[in-house]
Amino acid sequence: MTATPTSTAAPSAPAALPADLEAGLRRLKLAAIRRTAPEVLETARTQRWTPEEVLRTLLEAELAARDASNIAARLKAAAFPVSKTLDGFLVDESSIPQKTFDYLSGLEWVRAKANLALIGPAGTGKSHMLIGLGIAAVHAGHKVRYFTAADLVETLYRGLADNTVGKVIDTLLRADLIIVDEVGFAPLDDTGTQLLFRLVAGAYERRSLAIGSHWPFEQWGRFLPEHTTAVSILDRLLHHATVVVTDGESYRMRPARHERGDRP
Repeated sequence: MTATPTSTAAPSAPAALPADLEAGLRRLKLAAIRRTAPEVLETARTQRWTPEEVLRTLLEAELAARDASNIAARLKAAAFPVSKTLDGFLVDESSIPQKTFDYLSGLEWVRAKANLALIGPAGTGKSHMLIGLGIAAVHAGHKVRYFTAADLVETLYRGLADNTVGKVIDTLLRADLIIVDEVGFAPLDDTGTQLLFRLVAGAYERRSLAIGSHWPFEQWGRFLPEHTTAVSILDRLLHHATVVVTDGESYRMRPARHERGDRP
């Protein structure tokens, strides 16, 4: 007598929510609970969860989904040009001391509305550090905006052209941290310098500014033509500021040098 093979039935999908519960969750915009509830309720029945366990699991799913959505929205608003994290920053190969890196990574300076200035040659990790700190601040719940200095001044100029520069600056100051990279790559005229001063003055002791520049402060006159305004910018920028001077071989040049066998 030949045995008949037994077929293994596929597990059935969790039962859909009743229409009234589906509609109520949709109306309350509890999308994660609406999506996960059938499976959670099925698990709760088979594992005999308490009502508190069911409620806690559904709330955790909703909160996690909203946190992820908020982070994604803040990252988009920050407008980082690339994604660079602090985990990917090679502290041992940089000129930034570990204690300084740890302090900056803790973001206490952002909560204290203090500033940060990274000064040093190209390729020494300034942009990576600024973007990494900005992304960490976003994940910590802060609003962040990233600009190159040229893009920031262009944004302010557009506001000046249609008489909305005050509103533009007020909008920028809604961010907890404003990052301005590549300061000094291009010289500013008198108007651009005045616009930059308005933003720095508006942020003073109200918001955190983080800037990156390859020019030492005593040489900022090379790209800020009006001496008095340049001094006023630095006065507000450097009060309550952490200044980090980077040096060393450019990260971007290392692969080419090593491929050729050259010494740094």
